[in-house]
Amino acid sequence: MRKPRYPVALARAVVEFVRHKRVFGRKFVYGQYALKALLRFAARERARDMNASLFERWCKAQCNLSPTTLYGRQLLVRQMCLFRRRSNPRCFVPDPAGFARPRPRRFPVLVTPAQVAAMLKVAKELTPARDSPLRSAMMRIAVVLLYTAGLRRGELVRLQLSDIDACEGVLHIRESKCHKSRWVSLSSSARRELRAYLRKRMRKPYDRSPAAPLLCNRHSAYGRTGWHGFSGRGLAQGVNSLFDRAGVRDTQGRRPSVQDMRHSFAVQALIRWYRHGDDVQTQLPRLALYMGHVSIISTAYYLHFIPEVAALASQRFGRRFSHLIDAGDL
Repeated sequence: MRKPRYPVALARAVVEFVRHKRVFGRKFVYGQYALKALLRFAARERARDMNASLFERWCKAQCNLSPTTLYGRQLLVRQMCLFRRRSNPRCFVPDPAGFARPRPRRFPVLVTPAQVAAMLKVAKELTPARDSPLRSAMMRIAVVLLYTAGLRRGELVRLQLSDIDACEGVLHIRESKCHKSRWVSLSSSARRELRAYLRKRMRKPYDRSPAAPLLCNRHSAYGRTGWHGFSGRGLAQGVNSLFDRAGVRDTQGRRPSVQDMRHSFAVQALIRWYRHGDDVQTQLPRLALYMGHVSIISTAYYLHFIPEVAALASQRFGRRFSHLIDAGDL
């Protein structure tokens, strides 16, 4: 099968754009995949370079995608073209006015401490499986670490035994998003849970080598059978099953996602600060560092308008400044 002949100038621009993104620590796997698909389309169309006609035909060829996904790809191509314009001022840049209209962003489902307690109770009742004898203990510690440490799903499944300091209650998160590594300290209750899990995890016949995954199942991978780590999808399925069994839903009947556990962690931290009278603004950089964010702007994404937080902020404002308001002047 002959290799498609990509437009030389466009292919060079894609390579340079991908390299530029990765310089800043992004893996950019999906972006590279989408731009390579654009190159293959341009090759089939026998186009010499990106122009308005090719972009329009490419958009029409994506009609099977959701509006949100299509908008994301259109925006990606525009970003690549804007990057290219730095060295080629005459290159084509698509007008965003004609892009697809994405669906409204899904608001997170915040998980409460009472709901987490119900999930832990359900996890305790899980029966062992042939390929997952630690099923109950694994799902319990997964819920604990997701909710009390705000870990990302990928960070949790990549944890190795060498990353765990059970005595000090510290996790070493290696090369996470944007190639950032960090140390995550656990609460006293989370430390107890981790130690209880490790007492089971470190028994025979489980893999106890330093590079072994913290969460493991027995299955075949890469042509051999042994103890292997969870996939991100496998962990999500397990947590979603706990959501269903524990009846975790919001007032609209929506089930949370695994990512919502991380969101809930950030919101609970904010609530604790307000209740303890802490200075929230000075605490936010600490939260950003703990969660592995590049900047506080990323942390702010998790702190949208939430009625409980708004009420606590309003109460604090009232305690500090209500004496300045003369009710007779209202």
